[in-house]
Amino acid sequence: MFNTSSILTTHSYSPALLKLKPSHFLITLHKHNKSVQFHKPKSLLFLSSTQFLFPRALKPLNEEEYDVDEYDEEDDEEEEDSIAADEYYDDEEDVTEQSEDDDVAASAATDADVSSSRYEEFNKLQKVQKLRDEVRTFGEEIIDVDELSSVYNFRIDKFQQMAIEAFLRGSSVVVSAPTSSGKTLIAEAAAVATVARRKRLFYTTPLKALSNQKFREFRETFGDENVGLLTGDSVINREAQVLVMTTEILRNMLYQSVGMVASDGGLFHVNVIVLDEVHYLSDISRGTVWEEIIIYCPKQVQLICLSATAANADELAGWIGQIHGKTELVTSSKRPVPLTWHFSTKNSLLPLLNEKGKQMNRKLSLDYQQQQLSGSGYERSRRRNLRRKENDMSYRDNGMSKNDLNAIRRSQVPQILDTLWHLNSRDMLPAIYFIFNRRGCDAAVQYLEDCNLLDECEMREIELALKKFSIDHPDAVRESAVKGLLRGAAAHHAGCLPLWKSFIEELFQRGLVKVIFATETLAAGINMPARTAVISCLSRRGASERIQLSPNELLQMAGRAGRRGIDERGHVVLVQTPYENAEDCCKLIFSGVEPLVSQFTASYGMVLNLLSGTRVTRRLNESGDMTAIKAGRTLDEARKLVEKSFGNYVSSNVMVAAKEEIARIEKEIEILTVEISDEAIDRKSRKVLSEKSYNEIANLQEELKAEKRVRTQLRRNMEFKKLSALNPLLSNFEDGHLPFLCLQYKDSEGADHLIPTVYLGKVNSLGSKLKDMVLGNDIFALNAVKLQSSDGDLENCVEFEPSYYVALGSDNSWYLFTEKWINAVYKTGFPNVALARGDALPRETMKFLLEKEEIQWSKLAESETGGLWYKEGSLETWSWSLNVPVINSLSEDDDLLHESPEYHNAIQLYKQQRTRVSRLKKKISRTQGFKEYKKILDSTKFTEEKIKRLKSRSMRLTNRIEQIEPSGWKEFMQISNVLHEVRALDINTSLIFPLGETAAAIRGENELWLAIVLRNKILLDLKPAQLSAVCASLVSEGVKVRAWKNNCYIYEATTVVLNVVEFFEEQRNSLMELQEKHGVEISCGLDSQFSGMVEAWASGLTWRELVMDCALDEGDLARLLRRTIDILAQIPKLPDVDPVLKINAKAAAGVMDRPPISELAG
Repeated sequence: MFNTSSILTTHSYSPALLKLKPSHFLITLHKHNKSVQFHKPKSLLFLSSTQFLFPRALKPLNEEEYDVDEYDEEDDEEEEDSIAADEYYDDEEDVTEQSEDDDVAASAATDADVSSSRYEEFNKLQKVQKLRDEVRTFGEEIIDVDELSSVYNFRIDKFQQMAIEAFLRGSSVVVSAPTSSGKTLIAEAAAVATVARRKRLFYTTPLKALSNQKFREFRETFGDENVGLLTGDSVINREAQVLVMTTEILRNMLYQSVGMVASDGGLFHVNVIVLDEVHYLSDISRGTVWEEIIIYCPKQVQLICLSATAANADELAGWIGQIHGKTELVTSSKRPVPLTWHFSTKNSLLPLLNEKGKQMNRKLSLDYQQQQLSGSGYERSRRRNLRRKENDMSYRDNGMSKNDLNAIRRSQVPQILDTLWHLNSRDMLPAIYFIFNRRGCDAAVQYLEDCNLLDECEMREIELALKKFSIDHPDAVRESAVKGLLRGAAAHHAGCLPLWKSFIEELFQRGLVKVIFATETLAAGINMPARTAVISCLSRRGASERIQLSPNELLQMAGRAGRRGIDERGHVVLVQTPYENAEDCCKLIFSGVEPLVSQFTASYGMVLNLLSGTRVTRRLNESGDMTAIKAGRTLDEARKLVEKSFGNYVSSNVMVAAKEEIARIEKEIEILTVEISDEAIDRKSRKVLSEKSYNEIANLQEELKAEKRVRTQLRRNMEFKKLSALNPLLSNFEDGHLPFLCLQYKDSEGADHLIPTVYLGKVNSLGSKLKDMVLGNDIFALNAVKLQSSDGDLENCVEFEPSYYVALGSDNSWYLFTEKWINAVYKTGFPNVALARGDALPRETMKFLLEKEEIQWSKLAESETGGLWYKEGSLETWSWSLNVPVINSLSEDDDLLHESPEYHNAIQLYKQQRTRVSRLKKKISRTQGFKEYKKILDSTKFTEEKIKRLKSRSMRLTNRIEQIEPSGWKEFMQISNVLHEVRALDINTSLIFPLGETAAAIRGENELWLAIVLRNKILLDLKPAQLSAVCASLVSEGVKVRAWKNNCYIYEATTVVLNVVEFFEEQRNSLMELQEKHGVEISCGLDSQFSGMVEAWASGLTWRELVMDCALDEGDLARLLRRTIDILAQIPKLPDVDPVLKINAKAAAGVMDRPPISELAG
C-alpha cells in the first residue's frame, strides 16, 4: 500500500500534479502511465476516456410526485431535471493501492459468502424439518424460545427473544423496532412454530414485490410444498401452511368472514396472521386496509404486527388488545448495525454530528462557512448589503439575509461524482443513493457511464448475468441502462420493468452493483441493505410547493444502511442542496419519530360488504355441517365495527387531555392579553413615571398613533396609484418590445427578494394551456378588491380587478403574478425583432417555450390581490434568462412607473410621512422618563412573545385533535346514501340489489363506478381488444406521458373505443354530481389517453414494437397493462354480469397476459 507522495518520488511527474484533487490526479497519472492502477476497495473512479477530467455537470436530482397505487409496489415519481454544482479540489485524501491478488481474494471471498449463504439456507430447512419431526414425536410442549432460536446460526437479539416468548404464550404481539433490525426473524420463528404444530400462518405485506421476496425466502426455509403466494397477479399453492399475500387480498377475504362462527381458527382455518410494515396504517390512501384487517380478524387468531419505530406504539398495542384480545408490546431502539451520519459538501465529507452525537458538527455551521468564504468577494458584497439594509427586519440575528444563506448553500452543493468519490475512497460502498424522481436516477447513471466502480472479475460476472437474463427475458432488458450497469451503477424506480428491478436487486445483493440510484420506495420493506445510504435532498416537489420529508421517511431510508453480519457500522450521507443545509438536516434528525395516525375511511366495497355480511346458524342434518344463510347486517351492527377504528381508540385517551390543555392555554392567554392592553400599560406608566413625564410621553404617543394612521392611509393610496398606473402601462407592451420588470416579495421568514425578469404578457393573451389552467383552477381565482384612493374615506373606495401576467426571471424560472408584485417596469428590454431572417419573433418563441413545458406552479407568496407563483424553466429558456440584467445594472430613472405623476406624488407623500413617524419616535426616546417607559414596553413585548408561543402550542394541539378525531361513521353514511340513491343498497333493510352485489365483489378505487360500467350492455358488442382498451380507461389514473428526447409517441385508440368512453363520460358526470351532493370524494377513473396502447398490445403487437419511441416509461406501461389484466380477470368472477362479457374478458386477459407482462406476476 502506498500513497500519492511515494509515487511522485519514484516517477518524474510535473509538480503541478501535487495541486490536483485526488480524482484529477488519478486520471492525469492514468494518462501518463496506464500500468499504474489504484483500487480502493476494488477500483477507483477511472475514466475510460482521457479526453476530459470529469463528465458534464449535474445538479442534485431530487423531485418526485408521490402517487400510491393499491396493488403497485412503486410510486409514480414526477420528473424534474437538475444540475449539480461545480467540481472541487481536495488535497486531504490519500489514495492507496490494492493489488490484483487482493482483488482475486476479494472475489473468491464473495463467492464463498454466496456459497455459505446457500449452505445456511439449506441447513435452516433441515433444522425446521427436524423440529417438525420432533414435535410429531414428543408433542407441541417441546417448542420454546430456545428450540426456535436453534434454527439460526447466530444468537438472536433480546427484543426478538421477548417477542417470540410473547407469541408462545398465546398473545398477539406488536413489535416496534428500527428498520433492518431483524423484525422479520420474529415472524419467521412464529412460522416455524406454526408449521411444526401443523397449523397455518398468513404473512401479509403492503407491496407485491415484497410479497414475492418473502415467498422466495420462506420457500428456502420451509420447502416449496409448505409455502404459497396469493396476490392480485399470482395464486400459487393457496392451501399451503404458510401463505404470503398482500394486505388488500386478506382484507377482501376477511369481508366474508366478519361474524362467522367456525371451528379450527375461523373461516380460513388460519391460526396466525403476520402484518408486516404495519406502520402503513398511517398511509393516507391505504392505511384503512390495516385497520380493517385488525378489526375484522377473528379473535382466536394470533396477530403479529411488525412496525418501524413509532412514537405511539403503546397506543397501537393498547388498541389491538382492546378490540382483538391479549396483546403484548415489544419495542427496541437499538440497531444491530449502528449508524454514522455524514454530510457531503462541495469540498468534503464531514461527520454531521459532534463527537457526542447530540449536536451539529461545528465545521458545518453557517458561521464557519462564512469564515471560509471571507477571503472571496462574497463577504465584502454581503457587508455592503448589510450597510444598505441595516434596519431591515428580514435579516437574521447573525446578520445574513435569506439571499446570503442561499448563496452559501449554492456554493457548497456537490456533484454526484464528488460524493461518490469520497464514498469510494473511504470504503463506504456499496451505496443506495436516493433521488426523488425517476429521470434524476437515470441521469445520474448516465453521468457515471465514463467512470468504473468494478474490477475485471466483477465486470465479467455482470456480463454473464446480463447474458443469462437476456436469454430468459429478452424483452425486459433495459438497453439504456446496460452501459452504466457494466460500470457498477444502476437505477431503480417505477419507470423500470419489475423484472429488471429484480435483476438489479439480485446483482446488488451479490455485491456487483456498487451504487443504486433509487426513489424512496426502495426503502419500503424490500430487503436490500447497503453499507451506505445517500439521501440527495430533504424535500421533494409537491403540487404547489416543496414538501419536506417527515422524520419517519428519513429514518426509513437511513435504515437501509448497514448490513448485519457484514458491516460494523452503517453510513448515512445527507447532501448539501440549494434548499437545505446541515442545520436543517439536524433539525429533522432530532425532531423524533412521528406517531401513527388513523386513516380509517369508508369505501363502497366496505359499506356493501359490511351490510351484506354473512351469519352462520347451526342446523340439524345428516352430516352435522354448518349452513351459511345470507342475511344483511343492520346499520347499528355495522356502526359497532366502524367505531372500533384506531382513531376512536386514540381519541378517547388523548382528546380529553388535549382539550383540557387547550382550555388552560386559552385561559392563560386571556389573562396575559389583559396585561398588555393599553389600559394596563397606562396603569403601569402612571405608577413608575412622574406626572410630568407621563403626560409628555402620553401626548407624544397619541400623536405617534395619529401619524401612523396617516402613514397607513398614504401607503394604501400609493399602492392604489401603482396598481392604477400598471394596468394601462403593461397593456402597451402586449405587441411591442419585451420590457424588463422587477418583481418583489417577502418570504415566510420576512426576507425581501427582488427578481429581475423579462415581461412576456398577460395570461389572457398567451396560449390556451396556461389560460385554461389559471381560469379553471380555484387556487388561481382572483376577486375584485376595494382600495382606498384618498384619505381613508370609505365612500371613495375604488374597486380594482387584478390580472395575472407572466415573465421569465434571470434565474431561469417562469413567474406568474398580479400587479401587486411588480416593483418596477423599465424602458429597456428585449426588442421583439427576429434574430435572423425566417426566425420567429422573441415573444412568439417564448410563448411557445412556456406552452411546451409541463405546467406545475409553486406558490412563493400570497395577497388579497392574487398570488406570486413560479416554476423552473428548461434548457431552452436558459439562454433567454442569461440576457436578463441584474437589478443593480438597471437605473431607477428608467422606471416607467415614476413617469406617472399620481404615483410619483403618492411616493413622495408616503416618504415624508414615514420621516415624520421616525422623527416622532426619536423625540419620544429623548424624553425624561423614557428609560422607565421602555422597560414597560420590553415587558409587554416579552408577554406578547409568550402569548404567541401559547397560541402556537394551542394550534398544535388542535391540529392533533383534528388528526385523531375519526370521521369513519359520517363517511360510511354518506357512501350509504349514494348507494341507496343509485339502487345498489336499501339502507333501511340492508337489502343488496344486483348492482350492489357486483360492486361488492370488485377490487378497485371506486367499486360502484366500475360496477356501473361493467354491467352496461354497450360492452357486449366490443371485441376482446376493444374491451381491454375500455377497461384500461378505468384504471389509468396516475399514469403520465413522459416524453423524453425522441420518445414522444402513443398509439391512439380506435373510433369504437373512443365512442364507448365518450358514452360513459356522461354517466361518470352524473355519478360525480351525486357523490358531491352527499359529500363523497372518491374519484371515478375514465381517461382514454392510453387506451390505444392497451388495445395495440391486446391486438398482438410485440413488446418491442409497443415501446419503440413510446412516451411512456416501460414500468408505467407494464403497470397499466397489469391493472387492465387484473380488472379483466375479475369480470368472469363477478355476480350478475352478462356471460358474453365474461367470455370476452377471459379471452382478452388471456391474450394480454404474455411475456414480459405475464412474467411480472411472479
